[in-house]
Amino acid sequence: MTPASSAASTPASQADLEAVGRQLGRTPRGVHAVAHRCPCSLPDVVATEPRLDDGTPFPTTFYLTCPRAASRIGSLEGSGLMKEMEARLRADDDLAAAYAEAHRRYLAARAELGSVPEIEGISAGGMPDRVKCLHVLAAQALAQGPGANPLGDEVLDALGDWWAPGPCVD
Repeated sequence: MTPASSAASTPASQADLEAVGRQLGRTPRGVHAVAHRCPCSLPDVVATEPRLDDGTPFPTTFYLTCPRAASRIGSLEGSGLMKEMEARLRADDDLAAAYAEAHRRYLAARAELGSVPEIEGISAGGMPDRVKCLHVLAAQALAQGPGANPLGDEVLDALGDWWAPGPCVD
């Protein structure tokens, strides 16, 4: 189940950046905007600049920040879910086409933030034909809304209501 929240990016306030810092346990880098908010109102996905302040190319446009969701996704990754999804991509042409479209959406969102030749055509999470990081797929599904990434939607469904206990950080 995807939490009800806007998929539109909003500028990150100082309070948002401080919350993301607490979520990550470090100073956030390259935050362009809050791409999605948890129902508790904290950011759970940030949109990042395609090039960090130190010049490093950064292909992860949608970055999941909620430690509770990230932990649950880590457990899903450890369960073998990525291999299962990748096998389904090879066997299901419709799923593969929808996943390739998710890759194009991801690249288009990054292009709106800027061009970085070193990562041109490279999205994240293994798209368009592999599954390497469920965190990225879930972050895209949250940021761009249901249907943006079919495997990201599946990850969110598998997570359940991770936000139900309340905010992940004070």
